[in-house]
Amino acid sequence: MSDTAPQRGQQLDQVSDEERRKRLRERRLAALRSARRAFARPGFQQTLRERLALLDAAQDVYDLDGPSDIYGNGVVEALEEKVAALLGLEAAAFFPTGTMAQQVALRCWAGRTGSPTVALHALSHPEVHERHALSQVSGLRPVRVTSEPRLPTAEEVRGFEEPFGTLMLELPLRDAGFVLPAWEELTEVVQAARDRDAVVHFDGARLWESTVHFGRPLPDIAGLADSVYVSFYKSLDGFGGAALAGPKTLVEEAKVWRHRYGGQVFQQFPTALSALIGLDRELPRLPEYVAHARVVAAALREGFAAAGLPWARVHPEVPHTHDFQVWLPYDAEVAAEAAVRTAEETGVMLFLSGWDRRGPGLSVTEVQVRAAGLQWTAGDVRAAVAEFAARLAEEAAR
Repeated sequence: MSDTAPQRGQQLDQVSDEERRKRLRERRLAALRSARRAFARPGFQQTLRERLALLDAAQDVYDLDGPSDIYGNGVVEALEEKVAALLGLEAAAFFPTGTMAQQVALRCWAGRTGSPTVALHALSHPEVHERHALSQVSGLRPVRVTSEPRLPTAEEVRGFEEPFGTLMLELPLRDAGFVLPAWEELTEVVQAARDRDAVVHFDGARLWESTVHFGRPLPDIAGLADSVYVSFYKSLDGFGGAALAGPKTLVEEAKVWRHRYGGQVFQQFPTALSALIGLDRELPRLPEYVAHARVVAAALREGFAAAGLPWARVHPEVPHTHDFQVWLPYDAEVAAEAAVRTAEETGVMLFLSGWDRRGPGLSVTEVQVRAAGLQWTAGDVRAAVAEFAARLAEEAAR
């Protein structure tokens, strides 16, 4: 009895915590739906009817009187050709997920280089969010170049203590704050890998919005790498899907592995059409979102300072993309409750993402600025911060 009773109590506490988090998520989504103002209104949080309405614009991007797709032809091929042209690369292959696309890419490169070792960042997506898929599914061997909250440096790549066949760079590095290196730094890192006879693969899930920071067009950026993965939903608001782009011979091999991995889906036209719509509608607007994210970030800092918060941080201070982080010296539960209450009581959604604990009394959230965020002035942001700060103080005092 004495051994099992504490375990049962811990299980009850765990269930209770999970239920609280679930209810808070439900409240947050409800608040977003009813909010008169938010920085973004992600499509994946809409109803099925609202999501299907996206396809009303399909006739503007593709001939709907043509035959449907079967196993990757038709509209899927048209999407692949468009992506390759946008990135300035020879060819592209559509994949149902980015996880699959990158495993296939890295597996193909391992076969070509003779090395299953992939050098990457400790905060990269495969290391943090994919349950060790590279090693467990594809027989690859990830090694971490650095765990610092920035991209690896040329010195770190050049001086890494063991050989590797592929260097994988996530651009931007999301879990470090959607950060990018300077253009000169990126070119030096790529060259350092080349000097070690390694190939370079870009995890470019959010590469589309990196042009502002780099001051270069997409072909210049993608052209640095041997292969590039891009997502169709993270910034383009598509239903899902991804593409792997690079040399034609690599892409042809990747399509073979796509079939073996179960990615040769019978029909993908809804997802492909939504991706084409995203490329048509959202891609041209991304620089505008990045520019306004910098206005929002500056106003957040000003608002926190005016509210007298003991410490707050917007990271990066000048966002590299239209996404960035906000750090506060409060428990995640306190910050999350204050954020939801503010939205519920004012109709203004300042923080639509959840809050993560990063240490005792320290939490972080992500801010995304999209089309809806363009309606905010700096004054609107500062006013919303004041409302949030008041409720934050109340929650902290409970």
